[in-house]
Amino acid sequence: MAFLPVTKEELAARGTPQPDFICITGDAYVDHPSFGIAIISRIIEAEGFSVGIIAQPDWKNPAAFQALGTPKYGFFITSGNIDSMVAHYTAAKKRRNDDWYSPGRKAGLRPDRAVIVYSRMVRQIFGEIPIIIGGLEASLRRFAHYDYWDDAVRPSVLVDAEADLLTYGMGERQTREICRRLAAGEPVSSLTDIRGTCWLGDYSQLEDIVKCPPFEETANNKKSYAKAVRIQMDHQDAITGKTVVQRHKMTALIQNPPQPPLSTPELDEVFALPFERYYHPMYEPMGGVPAIEEVEFSIMHNRGCFGACAFCSIAFHQGRTVTCRSEESVLAEAKALTKNPRFKGYIHDVGGPTANFRHPSCQKQLTSGVCGGGRRCLAPKPCPNLFVSHKEYLELLRKLRKLPGIKQVFVRSGIRFDYILQDPDDSFLLELVRYHTSGQLKVAPEHCSAAVLDKMGKPHIEAYMEFARRFYDKTKGMGKEQYLVPYLMSSHPGCGLKEAIELALWMKSQGIRPRQVQDFYPTPGTVSTCMFYTGLDPYSMEPVFVPKTAEEKGLQRALLQYFLPENAPAIRKALILAGRRDLIGYGEKCLVPPEGGRKGQPPRREEHPTGRKTARKPAPTQKKHPRKGAH
Repeated sequence: MAFLPVTKEELAARGTPQPDFICITGDAYVDHPSFGIAIISRIIEAEGFSVGIIAQPDWKNPAAFQALGTPKYGFFITSGNIDSMVAHYTAAKKRRNDDWYSPGRKAGLRPDRAVIVYSRMVRQIFGEIPIIIGGLEASLRRFAHYDYWDDAVRPSVLVDAEADLLTYGMGERQTREICRRLAAGEPVSSLTDIRGTCWLGDYSQLEDIVKCPPFEETANNKKSYAKAVRIQMDHQDAITGKTVVQRHKMTALIQNPPQPPLSTPELDEVFALPFERYYHPMYEPMGGVPAIEEVEFSIMHNRGCFGACAFCSIAFHQGRTVTCRSEESVLAEAKALTKNPRFKGYIHDVGGPTANFRHPSCQKQLTSGVCGGGRRCLAPKPCPNLFVSHKEYLELLRKLRKLPGIKQVFVRSGIRFDYILQDPDDSFLLELVRYHTSGQLKVAPEHCSAAVLDKMGKPHIEAYMEFARRFYDKTKGMGKEQYLVPYLMSSHPGCGLKEAIELALWMKSQGIRPRQVQDFYPTPGTVSTCMFYTGLDPYSMEPVFVPKTAEEKGLQRALLQYFLPENAPAIRKALILAGRRDLIGYGEKCLVPPEGGRKGQPPRREEHPTGRKTARKPAPTQKKHPRKGAH
């Protein structure tokens, strides 16, 4: 195995004077299947084509894009694993100081709106060569979309990028077909019938299409924007989805129906490709690429998520139908890890978008597609048709634990506790607590207000409370000291000061003191972002309160850290604005003392920072392993 060529010298060493395709990425070159460009480039190679990689080119220097010469058939372009604007800016629109997907965490090695910048530069330099854009940034911006950083609706990224095709979703099948047909001599303008792609042109001869409000209308009418989002969301199913058309001035954005999710054998083939599973050695003198630390010793076993949380982009990108790798494929990857000299015996995660999903939510999905109209499989209550079983996943974890060279297997990504509660067999929860929790288990109740959770598409807080009870009962029964770390979100659409105070009171009652607070981030391609921009629920078209000012968001954020002395002035202000002066004082339910007053305050119970009341020493903070996958 070897990394794909990144220089002309490496191309020459392979006997390739001219690559068939060139892949450009805004990330450093990491040849690992958790990186989209690694999968796409290896897919191209597996089809028998030569491929070169240009990673993080200097977008101000045309020579950087000519480093590998002119490809024979075309370019594939992505901004990287995450949207370039999210990579560069916080939810408060402040510039980030580092970039985990760049060597040495150095910020600024890719431009804002990288897909557009790269594609335009390629078009300027290489003329009418085929350009295909893809990856998360292109996928989530394929229609006219609200852009948080511009605070305006932007046209489809395909229009701005001046590219020929856009692949949305995971992209393997689309890439294979595009490569084969271009190599067969078809002009890129004829590749308008490939599922999972978008193109610009005339739709007058197309049949069975769905039109959504055009770009100009959605940019000036929030109700039209909400209607467009609902149409787009309801046609992201491979079985029921139709061709969706959205006019853009003198042309039209045409989205072909989605590709079906890869089958288990197809997923196995992808993960068996000859990945180096590490960053290119050219980055070693620069400090390496930190993003590899999150995934090098983790295993992805599934794709898709039928949870469909409103603030999550997975449903719009990977889809809601869950597919998984075979047991043999996962075990083969684990055995390969044991031969890695850097491996210390610990598999950091066996997960994916949602770790404990190994099946579609019901048999109906396989023949009739997922339910539309905003209906969800798990929220606000589980669907009666929900198929619940952890048997297959549990058996996989048991076999991983038994492998020679494996000391421990952790599960750290995306556990759906509400799904666990529906399983009449508690064997999975028992073994999760006993074998697969590393002191702390991260879960995501997100809020406690039923009104806010309904807008999020999350189960009500009673589900989390029941899961916490079962988790701690089993932990105590085993004589372990382990804690739940709940993810909580401030300023989500539907959350006003009243709901933020409700959350703060609930947190205090549970002894939860988060070290970090997650503000809602309006990223492209989510229902929550539509609500943020329009103030409307796209499914009911009812008004939704949206906290938008920096002051209001700051007050909500402060309430989530009610215990910090420096937040006291903001909390007092929030309580006064909400008419809750009764919570200023020293009573058991009070959130903050009066201004200037601390004397006579009764001593507080010792509270564990992760949310468990305890008189014991808090468990040490564990190393963070963020969720993986195409988020």
